Amino acid sequence: MLYIIIAILMFGILIALHEFGHFITAKLLGVRVNEFAIGMGPLLFSTQKGETQYSLRAIPMGGFCAMEGEDDASDDPRAFSNKPAWRKFIILVAGSFMNFLTGFVLLALLLAQNTFFVVPVIDTLMEGFPYENAQGLLPGDRIVRVNGERIYTKSDLDLFFGRDEDGIMDLVIERDGVRLDRPGFDLRPREYTYEGETVQMRGLICVREPFHVGSWLRQSWYNTIDMVRMVRLSLVDLFSGRAGIQDMSGPIGIVTMMSDVGAQSPNMVAALANILWFVAFIAINLAVMNLLPIPALDGGRIFFLAVNGLFSLLTRRKLDPKYEGYVNMAGFCCLILLMVVVAFNDIVKLFA
Repeated sequence: MLYIIIAILMFGILIALHEFGHFITAKLLGVRVNEFAIGMGPLLFSTQKGETQYSLRAIPMGGFCAMEGEDDASDDPRAFSNKPAWRKFIILVAGSFMNFLTGFVLLALLLAQNTFFVVPVIDTLMEGFPYENAQGLLPGDRIVRVNGERIYTKSDLDLFFGRDEDGIMDLVIERDGVRLDRPGFDLRPREYTYEGETVQMRGLICVREPFHVGSWLRQSWYNTIDMVRMVRLSLVDLFSGRAGIQDMSGPIGIVTMMSDVGAQSPNMVAALANILWFVAFIAINLAVMNLLPIPALDGGRIFFLAVNGLFSLLTRRKLDPKYEGYVNMAGFCCLILLMVVVAFNDIVKLFA
């Protein structure tokens, strides 16, 4: 139960931080904010400060930033709808930026405890590795790409080696500052002797880079970028059929997974660290997903900013806001339907 409560609070904090990004940029850019709320549902407490009502609501999941003229026309010159496009863009992007920043900071804090980082540079090749030569791989080579995907960390190697279906991979390596193509490498696991035991490995042992400020910040950034890519890979898998809607998770599934991660950890400290890794991934996931050009999300509204700008450029007139409203309403209904389906799947998986 403790981990479920922690997971709910963490998930709520991420959404509240997203809304705070909209709130603070709206204030800085002169947009009137009618209410900024932490939580959703029935009102527990509120106070008025200037033009803005600050509220605490009963359900600790998220929050909202209600800007004047956000969803309809307003005569107020400080309304969101009356601001220039560049200000709207900054306000809309700010929520995702806050989530992205949160993910980066969490990863940096978690990686600060490391004493070294394993990097995608070959330290040694195991005895019997078939491609240890100048035309193949040598100690000191940095693996830059696998099957066209950029490699930042050792975990990237594990990820893309694992996603490859036949074990025949196209590599790009960097040797003495020169990038070299290495197509068609058979890197399927083979039997090697490692620390006195016969094991299935790919034959590569990578360099351990000592911890210092530069390596820490670099690895924090690389892990953040990797999580962005994981969102993209998940979407590709979903649309290609490699994954199905049954593999998607909503708030119920996310809270359940966070709770499971905590409960399966050996102690409280490890549980908190594992939950925070998961929270960092969810934060970055929220940042990316909210910027997709999907109606009712920030990305959909940014898309309409671009459409409206193009329409104004071509016709010297503004697009009627009601059309954006229609599309957003349709998109919102579709999102609600999807959330219901995903929630149903989450509940089925929970009881199964």
